[in-house]
Amino acid sequence: MFLTLFPKPKPILAMLHLKGSTRDDILARAVREADIYVDNGVDALIVEDYFGDATDVENVLSVLSHERPHYILGVNVLDDFARSYELAAQYGAKFMQVDSICGHLTPADEQAYLTMVARYRRDSQVAVIGGVRFKYQPYLSGRSLADDLTIGRQHCDAIAVTGEGTGVDTDMHKIREFREILGDFPLVIGAGMTVAQVADKLAVADAAIVGSTFKEARQAKNEVNATYVREFMEAVGKLKIKNG
Repeated sequence: MFLTLFPKPKPILAMLHLKGSTRDDILARAVREADIYVDNGVDALIVEDYFGDATDVENVLSVLSHERPHYILGVNVLDDFARSYELAAQYGAKFMQVDSICGHLTPADEQAYLTMVARYRRDSQVAVIGGVRFKYQPYLSGRSLADDLTIGRQHCDAIAVTGEGTGVDTDMHKIREFREILGDFPLVIGAGMTVAQVADKLAVADAAIVGSTFKEARQAKNEVNATYVREFMEAVGKLKIKNG
């Protein structure tokens, strides 16, 4: 059901990294970037405390949910599933992202985490994108990738796959490996997308999270470049036409 949240196939979820010198500056920049994204065809926004903090995430969600109610919003308070879910539910965000849903904990610690996740998901208000073998996350389960993906998909609504870091390519071999294991379960590319890769990677995956590619010099810390967003979304649009 995750993909039904979006009006078009192959949705692109753009990152609001919350960069700024003060809370007011972070908020103003996030709203400005959100408008650039939506004006240039992006399908949804993820409000993430990559540079800011949970208070900044809430400030941005509050403004966007009230002043831009037609924007489709997601949330990622890094390393805090509970806070992400609570803020998403409070401000009407359709989904949240968690960098690791499975495989990042030892089996001894994992059950308590998955029990907490299940408790939040009982009300089904907020869809969850869950990472497996995600950038910067440890691998501590000792299980095979297939086993971690099988467990992970039971606790989220889409699986995210990445390479080694922010802005770093997500290898096609890894994307295909995830797809083969997951079957038709929603698969989201979480990092490293470029215009040149759109056709190949979205032919395999169902959606993509894009951040650095939309920024000046392709760096997460920089301002969003409207031309980069427009060019990327035009490439996605051509893929959708091609795929009917």
